[in-house]
Amino acid sequence: MGGPATRIRSATLEDAAQIAAIYGPFCDSTFISFEACAPTAKEMAGRIERTLVRYPWLVCEHAGTVMGYAYASAHSERAAYRWSTNAAVYIRDGHRGLGVASALYAALFEILVLQGCFKVHAGITLPNPASEALHRKMGFEPVGIYKGVGYKLGAWRDVAWLARDLQPQRDEPPDPVNFSSIRDLAEVQKVLEGATHAI
Repeated sequence: MGGPATRIRSATLEDAAQIAAIYGPFCDSTFISFEACAPTAKEMAGRIERTLVRYPWLVCEHAGTVMGYAYASAHSERAAYRWSTNAAVYIRDGHRGLGVASALYAALFEILVLQGCFKVHAGITLPNPASEALHRKMGFEPVGIYKGVGYKLGAWRDVAWLARDLQPQRDEPPDPVNFSSIRDLAEVQKVLEGATHAI
């Protein structure tokens, strides 16, 4: 992979079917996602559209095929949480371990800084050694474990929560800006180009 046929870019609604195909198996046959039924392409398009107003949703595309995606979401809707986000990344089967997840996350976090966010969190259903290793590599630190918080595939599941600082905290921070307001800025495009070259 890599080369001129590969790029990291903002997701579009046209990516929904491929993104749903990547995500679906995590819902249907693993406990990695706590969703019990995989979303349809139409449902995924709605999620992408809603997310892109406020947060980045990025894809890594190679020769027209989406290899993986990453997105951010609100950590909580209470006002004081608005500088904190959650993040998730999913990679197509057969294309893991190639640096796609790291590149997507790196770009996502840089854009969140441009938006004015300060903290990013991730929840990992245990056990998931690959995801735990990725998040450690990306600078996440353990926060705690929700013991037996979800029931799927015949067992109660623990979820580990991790956090990473995006930038140093400061008093009286300005409100974060929506991704939709900066999506086409040169600074964002530079981040995406840099992440693409890292693969």
